[in-house]
Amino acid sequence: MSDFVVGVLLHFQGPGGIYGPSCQAVTELAVAELNATGGILGRPVRAELLDAGQPLPQLRRRLGAALDAGRLDGLTGWHTSAVRHAVVPLVQRRVPYVYPAAYEGAETRPGLYVTGEVPSAQLFPAIGRLRADVGARRWFVVGDDYAWPRGTYAALAPQLAELGAGFAGVRFLPEQGASAAQLAATLDEIERSGAEGVLLLMVGQNGVRFNRMFARRGLHERVVRLSTLMEENMLMGSGAAATANLYSAGGWFRSLATGEALDLVGRYTAHHGLHAPAVGAAAEACYEGILALRSIVEHAGSAAVAATDRSVDGLAYEGPRGLVRFHGNHAEQRLYLARADGYDFEPLTAL
Repeated sequence: MSDFVVGVLLHFQGPGGIYGPSCQAVTELAVAELNATGGILGRPVRAELLDAGQPLPQLRRRLGAALDAGRLDGLTGWHTSAVRHAVVPLVQRRVPYVYPAAYEGAETRPGLYVTGEVPSAQLFPAIGRLRADVGARRWFVVGDDYAWPRGTYAALAPQLAELGAGFAGVRFLPEQGASAAQLAATLDEIERSGAEGVLLLMVGQNGVRFNRMFARRGLHERVVRLSTLMEENMLMGSGAAATANLYSAGGWFRSLATGEALDLVGRYTAHHGLHAPAVGAAAEACYEGILALRSIVEHAGSAAVAATDRSVDGLAYEGPRGLVRFHGNHAEQRLYLARADGYDFEPLTAL
């Protein structure tokens, strides 16, 4: 019987490369567990890794060649919205595509299924909670210059007045990394704006560099930061001294005291050992994407049918986030607000 081959798009270079090792490791765990429980539609599962950090024209050529050769039966993996927009035209109606990263929302293209968080469910309630708890009313947005940060800002801007909050300023910086001068100028703007909070919409190493410079200015002592991509590998890269008053919102944290979260960490450690890369939110999203792909394909009865559907309304599965249920082509799950505590997070509340 031929393998069911899942194309897994992961960043191994560029700002998102900090997530790559843990995403690869958790993908290996997910494939092993699927194969131990019957694979997908009774077929053994194999992952074909593709570097989402390479230049987009090069990625499109390589992914297109794999699809043209019939090597892939599905696509998933943690990668940015810029990559998603680049590859959807190649993938659409050919193989089912599960996008598991937090993103800007409003994705309805057929055969594309989304398990990541969206701003209305993730950031709006988190900003409301921080408005109540620490009095952060004026927010400055710092983001990488591509679809997810710009779309998130556009989605939130008209809603913040309902919370008695608003934006004090916004700055989008080069997606592949800002210069030290650009970061310094952005910090100057934040200080002049009188912002009480920074909404940090930066990927991987870009967020790490920002955190370090933010702390060197002493801003971490008086301005809160809220991020949706800040996970354990980024905390380690930033350093414990740079993460005071730093919050994250999302569907999963390694330190969640739920049976599902603890089970994943335990199985990951048993599979890879104590010295494996830290399994954080991006890695868990990769695991979630593979679980969702199996559920969608088996619900449809074939990968070909799943590649053309737009909705799996009501479909549900159990994973590290607990019960996940689809509404249309979007998965809905529990979300949490957490505060950085050294190299880990302290979950504070469900959102």
